[in-house]
Amino acid sequence: MVPRGGDLDRDRFYIGGTWTVPTCTDTIAVLDSTTEEVIGSIPSGTAEDADRAVRAARGAFEQWSRTPPTERARYASRIAEALGARMTEISRLIAHEVGTPVNVSTIIQVGLPIMTFASMAELVGQVRWEETIANSTVVREPVGVVGAITPWNYPLHQIAAKVAPALAAGCTVVLKPSKVAPLNAFVLAEVIHEVGLPPGVFNLVSGSGLDVGEVIVRHPEVDMVSFTGSTHAGIRVAELAAATVKRVTLELGGKSATVILPDADLDRAVSAGATMCFLNSGQTCNALTRMLVPRQLLAQAEEIAARAAESCTPGDPFDDATRIGPLVSAVQRETVRAYIRKGIDEGAKLVTGGIETPDGLEKGFFVRPTVFSEVRRDMTIAQEEIFGPVLSIIPYDTEDEAVEIANDSVYGLAGAVWSADPRHAIEVARRLRTGQVDINGGSFNPLAPFGGFKQSGNGRELGRFGLEEYLETKSLQL
Repeated sequence: MVPRGGDLDRDRFYIGGTWTVPTCTDTIAVLDSTTEEVIGSIPSGTAEDADRAVRAARGAFEQWSRTPPTERARYASRIAEALGARMTEISRLIAHEVGTPVNVSTIIQVGLPIMTFASMAELVGQVRWEETIANSTVVREPVGVVGAITPWNYPLHQIAAKVAPALAAGCTVVLKPSKVAPLNAFVLAEVIHEVGLPPGVFNLVSGSGLDVGEVIVRHPEVDMVSFTGSTHAGIRVAELAAATVKRVTLELGGKSATVILPDADLDRAVSAGATMCFLNSGQTCNALTRMLVPRQLLAQAEEIAARAAESCTPGDPFDDATRIGPLVSAVQRETVRAYIRKGIDEGAKLVTGGIETPDGLEKGFFVRPTVFSEVRRDMTIAQEEIFGPVLSIIPYDTEDEAVEIANDSVYGLAGAVWSADPRHAIEVARRLRTGQVDINGGSFNPLAPFGGFKQSGNGRELGRFGLEEYLETKSLQL
């Protein structure tokens, strides 16, 4: 049981293989998203703290980069095993921090990070570390010191998606986790220390984006930055990194569409699309928040979506009946409510949900699962990432129009296509300008490349493609 009431205070950074006293005594409170109570605190780092972490990573790089890939992968496997031993603790911790129902937290918030670390043993064997091209020997080498800056919605998963491949590639890492949901990162640091990763290979500094994050991005000893967060913040990262010509990978926002073709199983398609919209209270970058439906099927789709939304009972994440927990913070709750008001003001049809607090949930950052219909493609709720449980149903008249609407977004992270003819669904999916497309409910593959087109970012995470992001290519002419 994770204690409530400030019992999870952290007062050290993990730098150079030791728990290090911060240079400043300022702290950041961590709230329980269900009770709104303080459950712990973390140190608020400074530029000096970030510099110490970067220099520790630089000092460890040469030796770690020369460690055989198979041995680096063995460390990743040990981390996976140690995380598994603390799975219940971590899943409950993230349920407190983020509000993810604990049964979902166990599978996604902890299960996926374990799988990511464990997969490295196989993935390093898939990399062509050396090959001959005519009179050249082409080798793959680690890019160097990596600054990893991660978000709060899937906190440990996003950390693992960066740290695991970076370590396996031979890079050293400085991690700055989200200040909203950071406690799980400190557990990871404990695990890394426990398995004996060499000092300086992994370093953890918490704090604000301005005081720590931007220092890491600008630091001349950092060779690469991997960032996940909002598109606005990602643009800032790219701008700062450009001054030292760093490699940058960005996993940013999304406004993903489910395209339901006329011959699809409507009940299955709408229900699955709504589920993927409301997962983690809609706080998912690849959430399917737009649903494109043939105009003649709009009324039926509204009924199905309303049932799906109303079956997603908001509540305490530790209650087995809960389908949706709270949002992560009061700020996020007000942001989502503002978008719901905007949808109403701009003339969208409110099918279910709304701005009112869910019954009996006056405490906690809760929002009603909300469905809009008759949404126009130019409405705010059809264009901007809401990051909450809000579904926009958009009618269309032709297949070409559906594809055009799906692509009418500055984002391009994910999507879905439903049809009775899987081959036709794949044809339509190939027309979508987006990084991933689910066909007839195809499940998430944690070994497939994850990333987006357009303002959803650049680069890929997960699997072999994610590992190769952390490698440089060198040619030796013989």
